[in-house]
Amino acid sequence: MIPLPEPMRRALTVAAEAAGAGEVPVGAVIVHDGRVIAAAGNAPRSLRDPTAHAEMLAIRMAAALLGRERLEDCDLWVTLEPCAMCAGAIAHARVARLYYGAPDAKGGAVDHGPRLFGQPTCHHRPEVYAGIGEREAAALLRDFFAARR
Repeated sequence: MIPLPEPMRRALTVAAEAAGAGEVPVGAVIVHDGRVIAAAGNAPRSLRDPTAHAEMLAIRMAAALLGRERLEDCDLWVTLEPCAMCAGAIAHARVARLYYGAPDAKGGAVDHGPRLFGQPTCHHRPEVYAGIGEREAAALLRDFFAARR
């Protein structure tokens, strides 16, 4: 078995931490110049903010750290296929590459649903790499929701 890249392992760790806090277990990290500069787990419930998805929080952290709104030299690693809101933020931030783990047939907007990056109105399309850490990310989600049913 091929070991997971460090950024995805870190995203899975923050996803597990989010689950421990009662949040849907999604984690995201942003890599710049080969190092993780931002990491966040889902936090809409704890922050009482419907936009506090892992990707949104990581993008905000990275932009603040770098002092700019464009992240064209950054990669985003996330455990679940981004939703429409997050895909839009990824495009607006000009993230270079998106790596995600589990697909989301119901809420995803990259390879499912609106397929945002394929729309003619989308002005930036990151390179997309799906399925990295898919088994581990899917297991986190499955276990989280099974415990609540």
